[in-house]
Amino acid sequence: MMGKNTGVKRLYYASCYSMKGIRAAYTNEPAFRYEVYVSAVLIPLACVVAQNAYQFAALVGVCLIVLAMELINTAVEAIVDRAGTEFHALAGIAKDTGSAAVLMVLLMAGLVWGAVLWENYV
Repeated sequence: MMGKNTGVKRLYYASCYSMKGIRAAYTNEPAFRYEVYVSAVLIPLACVVAQNAYQFAALVGVCLIVLAMELINTAVEAIVDRAGTEFHALAGIAKDTGSAAVLMVLLMAGLVWGAVLWENYV
């Protein structure tokens, strides 16, 4: 019986699984694709907008948090869909709260970007 991978080999396989998850979300989840497109614009824009390292970290960080939360929401939806196709109130709550979590992070991102833009340009 083979043991678990450790060290660099474990890191390699974990990275492969992560990339597989990102590809799956990008392929199957339109909201994730849209957020990737917006991040592809905002992250380079952060290089121009930010006036210090903290602002840059905040601007890029909230973009990455949005993507991470969408990945978690996609995982929750996949698990709920796997459990069954019939309607169940708890399944609806799981999907709705996952969506609400994404909304909260999007609002946070808007707040951070707005605050940095306000501070630097108004």
